[in-house]
Amino acid sequence: MFQFFFKYPRLVYSRGELVLLSTWPKWLLGVLLLLAVAGLGALIRARLPQAAPSVRNWRAALIWVLQSCLVSLLLLLLWRPALVVAQLEPQKNIIAVLIDDSRSMATSEDGATRLGQAVKLLQGGVLADLQKQFQTRVYRLDSQITRVSSLEELQPSIPVTHLGAGLKQLAEETSDLPIGAVVLLSDGSDNSGGVDLDTITALRSRRIPVHTVGFGRVAMAHDVEMDEASVAPRALADSRLAATVRFHQHGYAGRKAMLRVFDGAKSLAERSITLSPDGVEQTENLMFNAGAAGAKALGFSVDPLPGEENSANNALTRLVNVESGRRRILYIEGEPRWEYKFIRRAEADDSIVQLVSMLRTTENKIYRQGIENATDLAQGFPASAQELFAYQGLIIGSVEAGYFTPAQRDLIEQFVDRRGGGLLLLGGRFALADGGWGASGLTDLFPALLPGKKGTFHREPASVSLTPSGAESVICRLAEDPARNQARWKKLPYLEDYQDPGTPKPGAVVLVEMSGGGRRTPLLITQNYGRGRSAILASGGTWHWQMGLPSGDPTHDAFWQQLLRWLVADTPGRVVASVSNPMLFDDGRVEISAEVRAQDYTPAPDALVQAHLSAPGGLSATLDLAPDPSTPGKFQAEWNAARPARYSVLVTAKRGDADLGSDNLDFERMDGVAENFHLEQNRDLLERLAKQTGGRYWQPAEASRLARDIPYSEAGISFRQIKELWNMPAVFLAILLLCCSEWLFRRRWGIV
Repeated sequence: MFQFFFKYPRLVYSRGELVLLSTWPKWLLGVLLLLAVAGLGALIRARLPQAAPSVRNWRAALIWVLQSCLVSLLLLLLWRPALVVAQLEPQKNIIAVLIDDSRSMATSEDGATRLGQAVKLLQGGVLADLQKQFQTRVYRLDSQITRVSSLEELQPSIPVTHLGAGLKQLAEETSDLPIGAVVLLSDGSDNSGGVDLDTITALRSRRIPVHTVGFGRVAMAHDVEMDEASVAPRALADSRLAATVRFHQHGYAGRKAMLRVFDGAKSLAERSITLSPDGVEQTENLMFNAGAAGAKALGFSVDPLPGEENSANNALTRLVNVESGRRRILYIEGEPRWEYKFIRRAEADDSIVQLVSMLRTTENKIYRQGIENATDLAQGFPASAQELFAYQGLIIGSVEAGYFTPAQRDLIEQFVDRRGGGLLLLGGRFALADGGWGASGLTDLFPALLPGKKGTFHREPASVSLTPSGAESVICRLAEDPARNQARWKKLPYLEDYQDPGTPKPGAVVLVEMSGGGRRTPLLITQNYGRGRSAILASGGTWHWQMGLPSGDPTHDAFWQQLLRWLVADTPGRVVASVSNPMLFDDGRVEISAEVRAQDYTPAPDALVQAHLSAPGGLSATLDLAPDPSTPGKFQAEWNAARPARYSVLVTAKRGDADLGSDNLDFERMDGVAENFHLEQNRDLLERLAKQTGGRYWQPAEASRLARDIPYSEAGISFRQIKELWNMPAVFLAILLLCCSEWLFRRRWGIV
């Protein structure tokens, strides 16, 4: 319809340049337009001196506008308006036709596969129309492009689609050929995250438009699809892990479904959920026990529902490296109290956390427990970084700040900031504000602004309750089911003492609150600081939970074990290895990184760092990691995992003859998984690709007009063509409408 009225396709107007072909000066056109408009206004005013006011005002103005438009249009046509547009030379340019033949194109819809629909479209005249004007080359596209001589060679079996890599390969391989345009027939399913900027730049530099033809439904009628499963890449053995799962669905709004996490055939946790409205991303949290040490491929899934069109996208796998190395916590307590005894009792059965304690029994006497030899802590609290940094966590009980020397207080700050350790401050008679910690120089380290007064410690009963953040925290999960966990916290016995911790800082998180003395204050506050973390537990009376609950109730011990593990779980060693993604799907490219620190945990940019890789089947490789100039102490290298397997990485670091340490982790490559996701047409990607390169997105029903629009391109071998506009049907229609409208209005108003 557009071309019928305006003579040329819409693409000509979007790409063409408007010019006036007449040799008469353009300024003369402007002068004549002004004179004509002014003259018509004066003439109409002179002819209607005796008319009614309404005629002299808006009716006269409407007649003037219509006549002015008519005269202006006629004057413009005398200057011969035209469009100058670049057009491809017939038979001198190549049109590259790329057909996605990955496994997602084998999806059947309306009685035919997507690939079958694409082939039928080409055979139905689209390819023949292109061949009449241009040379054509047909390629199959999956993980790369391969030229084919016949459409019968296409087989949608490869479980990988890399649209960006295929287009980049095409641009490189045809750098010396006159490519006029690219026609991409695809459902937009891509395993590599889309088309990168370098590929777009390469196409735009040669002005090659990519015309995309999309196949497949934009949304499945009945489907549940996992979008993401986020879980920490490392965990301590037998620790509780938290995972955040995101998914969306179509066709099952309001239905019940079962969300699960499993390790192989073993179910770790499951929960019944209610599905959100169609197309809305839903977020759910799961908590489960990490189990024994080792690399674990954990599966997160929503059980398939009746009538699902694609159940292969209901599950995601994530690799977690579960570690069993011992974590040491130094606990210094300023006075004998029951809290000290019950904390040590809760830790006694933990195979991962080792509690080394210093209990001040008199002014100058310390009772040590959990030490490995007689010299440990013999001189009191550590006075050197080497001694203090041997621990991963630090607990300070009812001890006044003045007990520590300025150098020791500075070590505490460096322990968290530089070492990356965890610090827990407990409430007590000599703790927090009552212990002078507000003037200790360590206030930046604390997750709350301590009160500026003393008398903040109270020996009064206080009840506790979870905050929304606490309900989602692994520290406070006493029961797997969220509702049962909330109920369990509400039934905990009263604390027999509490302390005002002050105002939580903006970046801090309050997990538990307490009510006592007629007011509500935070009980447990956490925050990240530097490379480590800090927390305040503003009470010395949690031992009453153990005494007030039935014998054998694990609540008190479970809370403290989880709190202590949180304190040390993320404390890094001197060498910390990481990979860009522990799970690689259909693509083996991985970046191996390492953060290396010296004995005092300062960055070691001059270290020699190597990654030793191994996999089943005898694969072995050693990779030198290069220093990152922008981040001292960081090293990285890229590697390609050539085949699907579980790969082990051991990263070692040396400085001269000194061994700085090592770290190991696993990652895994799995093929044939990513293609099961996003089976609906990714129209957004196809439209964006076409727009960024100067092409157009086409629906299959419109593709018969491809050969008409493709010639208007500046790529390849092109020439500039003039398209005159004076004889457009729309021009004659506009003249007719203006004349008739003006005459009809004048006749209706009796001013003919």
